[in-house]
Amino acid sequence: MKTFYTKNAPEPVGAYSQAVKAGDLLFVSGQLGIDPASGELEKDLESQCARVFSNIEAILTEAGLSKQNVAKVTVYMSNMDDFAKVNKNYLEFFGEHKPARAAIGGLTLPLNGLLEIEVVASYTFS
Repeated sequence: MKTFYTKNAPEPVGAYSQAVKAGDLLFVSGQLGIDPASGELEKDLESQCARVFSNIEAILTEAGLSKQNVAKVTVYMSNMDDFAKVNKNYLEFFGEHKPARAAIGGLTLPLNGLLEIEVVASYTFS
């Protein structure tokens, strides 16, 4: 098992790694819309979405992967009514690549975030 850390994504807000490689899989911990430079949560849903995907991309890059290696995504939202807006940003990020996905709403997220996304990527999948 190997852990990954990059300064281009925020410090973990708990006792966990940004990502862990186990075999051919990379498990990226749930990312909130936190600006890694300031350590602050972005203010609105659009900004949090953009930051979450930026953070995920930075971690994937640090691990030698890209979004094309993502096989599974789990999206957590504080309000399921935000699904359409989140999905729009999701489609912009992944483009034609369509990993498996689950979306869960109605949650209280760390730091009162509006969105948290975790991904599983594969070193043998692209």
